[in-house]
Order: sequence, then C-alpha cells, then structure tokens
Amino acid sequence: MNELEEIEKIEESLMPTFKEIERVALFNQKKVLEAFQEIGVTTSHFVGTTGYGYTDKGRDDFARIMAKVFGTEDAICSPHLTCGTHTIATALYGLLRPGDTMLSITGELYDTLHDTLFGQDNGSLESLGVRFEFIDLKGDEFDERQILDFVRKNQPRVVFVQKSRGYSSRKALSVDKMKPIFEKIKALSPNSFILIDNCYGEFVETKEPTQVGADVCVGSFIKNVGGSLAPTGGYIVGTKEAISKIENRFTCPSLGRETGSYEAGYRLFYQGLFLAPHIVSQALKGGYLIGEVMKRKGFKVIPEADEKCFDIIRSVVFDTEDQLVDFVRLIQKLSPVDSSFVPTPYPMAGYTTNVIMAAGTFVEGASLELSCDSPIKKPYIAYFQGGITYEQLKILAIELMKKY
Repeated sequence: MNELEEIEKIEESLMPTFKEIERVALFNQKKVLEAFQEIGVTTSHFVGTTGYGYTDKGRDDFARIMAKVFGTEDAICSPHLTCGTHTIATALYGLLRPGDTMLSITGELYDTLHDTLFGQDNGSLESLGVRFEFIDLKGDEFDERQILDFVRKNQPRVVFVQKSRGYSSRKALSVDKMKPIFEKIKALSPNSFILIDNCYGEFVETKEPTQVGADVCVGSFIKNVGGSLAPTGGYIVGTKEAISKIENRFTCPSLGRETGSYEAGYRLFYQGLFLAPHIVSQALKGGYLIGEVMKRKGFKVIPEADEKCFDIIRSVVFDTEDQLVDFVRLIQKLSPVDSSFVPTPYPMAGYTTNVIMAAGTFVEGASLELSCDSPIKKPYIAYFQGGITYEQLKILAIELMKKY
C-alpha cells in the first residue's frame, strides 16, 4: 500500500467526524450570511476612509455584523487592533480600574500578556494597582470549588478565560463547558465581567462564549474570523456596558469609536468573515488527518481523533528538540510562501524561551493558514494549526507518512 492509499484509508475512518465538522460549518455559514443580509451589505461598505474616519459606514456596519454573529449587543472591530495580544490588553485596560481584581480561571495567561499584567515601570496593570489571581484547570475541567469560593469572597471585576490551550498540554474548552460555571459566577458576583480570549476557537462550534453568558469575547482577524483574507486587526464583542468602557481605552474617553479611518478599505474583512466558517472547517478536517497520521507513527497527539476539537490547534508531542524542529521545518517547506526558508529557534518578543515558527503564509503570521510554532522546552510540543485548503493538508499528511 502506498502513502496515498494509506491516507485514504485514514480518511474513511474519519468520515463521521468530517460530516459533523461540515454540519457545524453549514450552521455557521448560514448565521454569517443572514447577518450580512440583515445589515444590507453593499459594495459601498468596502470603501476606505481617511483622516478622522467619522461616519465610516464600512467600519461601523462590519462591527454590527460581528455583534449579530456572536449574539452580542455591541462590538469594536478595527484594523488598528494590531494582534490578539493587543486586543486582549485593550479590553483588560478598558474594564479594570485601580484596586480591582482580575481572576483567570484557566491558569496563567499566554506568554505575550505577561508584561501587560506585571511589567515593571511600563504602565502594566499591576503598576496601576490591579491585583491578579490564577486558578488552574483541574485536568481539563474548571476547578469549580476554588473558583466559586474566590468569587464569593473577592467579587473580581474581571473573570478571564482562555478558550484555547496556549503553550500547554491541556485541551481547548467547549462552550457548553463554560455555560454552567458562568451562571454560577454571575449568581455570586453579578457585576463581574466575564472575558474570553476566543483566539483559535471561533466557528469551531455552533455557539460562541457570548451566547452562554460571557460579557466579552476578543480575538484576532488573522486567525479564524478573518478567513485567511483579513490583512490585520482584531475584534471585541460584548455587552453595551462592557464595550462602552473598552472603547474609551481603544482610543480615548472623548472619542470612543467615532474616529479611526482605514484608507485601504474593508472588502477583505467582509469577504474573509464570509469565508471563515468554511476555512475553519478545512483546518479542522486537516488537523484530524494530520493528528491521526502522527498517532499511527507513534507520537502522542492532543486531542486524538476520537475526541472533539474546540479550537483549530493540534498538538504533537516529540521526544527530542531535533524531532520537533524537523517537524516544524517540514511544514515551512510545504508552504506556498517562503518555502525555501528554514525556521530556526530564536528569542521572539513577548516569550520567555526561544520559539520556533513555521508560517509560510500570505498574511504574515496568520495562524488560520498552515502554520506551526513551539517554545523550545520540555515537553517538546509542536502546536500545529490552520490550513486554508484541505488538499494542502492532505499533501502534508502524505509527506509525513513518508518521513516517519
């Protein structure tokens, strides 16, 4: 049996999973299409603006569409939110005040947010008088007893959840798993804002965290919701109360969202959002295929093929640094852009260890496209994600079959 035949056998075993992914994509595609139709998108929405950007129809109606898709009252969507980290930080600065407490119920935040929380003499939230507490997950579950005890006693201003795994070995969290703990938190502390880092998790399920009690969701347009076309930007969706506070930090209290032009225009944002449910389904199916190939080659994979995914990331655990580096380099080699580049571990801004990244992407760093990254530390875990066509991921699977 050659490699292609082996891959086709694996595909047959994954057909029930693929069918479920396609059902979710259809549901989400309908939701996005109906939002476009309800707002009444026309080609005039794609035109850019200059200067202050007052009455920017493309910007403002795009935010209204995102609010409808996520089931929220309001939204900020902007190319001036430079990345997921900047977007999360903007939301935190908007919601937190001196003397407030923030509780993360999924443990430590992602590496690049460390200086936002704790940086010395850099305007960090800690330096402004905000207190932080962290409760780790218990296995892959919320530690309900500790969380509710803390919330009851401390009434935190922000309760933070990271849906995806970051650089850890845990699984991503399902929206259904969030609902009961959110209800109990709100019962004990109704004035707390529940804020979700939703990066990598959008359109993987039929519901988003804001539809089960979260006050705010944030993410990056160069991940799932940008559909591989959005060139930059981030989104913040949530309640009117939360967004009104955050918009004052996004610009300043006297301006809020009234300003902010973008001469390049918004077509790629609209088109990317429209494509996003389908592209996410391609990445998910490819992730299952790659995961099953690597499992059959003797590597630990998180999550496994018989487990549901709640983000687009597939973790592959290697025994050595060399194995990890070789895997990342193969992904770069099979990319459509910069395929001749050789990824090398290096000290990347915002991370505490050297990091290796494969990202031969049309949009720089777009992790909805085929990409892989990892901190160089034990355990040697490659965080593989994306792929805008299933066919590209199948080509990668064939090459992995040959290599291992």
